[in-house]
Amino acid sequence: MGTNGVTRPSRLTLDRSTARERSGNLAAVAVENPSIQEALYPSVTCFGCGPANPHGLRLRSYREDDLTVADFTPHGEHDNGFGFVNGGIISTVLDCHGAAVVMWEADARDWRAADGAPLPFITAGFEVKFLRPTPLGPTLRLVASPLLVDDGEIVVSAELELDGKTRAAMTANWRRFRPRT
Repeated sequence: MGTNGVTRPSRLTLDRSTARERSGNLAAVAVENPSIQEALYPSVTCFGCGPANPHGLRLRSYREDDLTVADFTPHGEHDNGFGFVNGGIISTVLDCHGAAVVMWEADARDWRAADGAPLPFITAGFEVKFLRPTPLGPTLRLVASPLLVDDGEIVVSAELELDGKTRAAMTANWRRFRPRT
């Protein structure tokens, strides 16, 4: 158990040699207190959660008991034009936070990516429900957990919260990534 009740399993505590081996670039990895994304996929350049994307959102997700949690602070460029967070940004952070659950579950079961695939699973689809407006500025809380974990599919539930109220909720289906030639 880490600080603030956040679980930091030994699998996710990377030393310098492991970080360099996985990313090829030690600078791309936050070795101290790494997020799920930084520990498992430090060289990914995804706009929402890629640690190696200097222009992305760089979402950092952690395990907290049986949940995966993250904080996200929206900025002016995330505005929908009316002082609220754009729905596309909300969908992106929910999808990427759900990805952390998928990465965690796959890693815990030693499910590796197929030959030629960068990841073991990929988003197959998701449904987002916007329940109330999400204002710009305050830090938002993301909470996610798996609903189904199977070798071929993982289903994740994720919510975006502010002031104890759910602002948006997502259910996402992830399938095994099998590259086609």
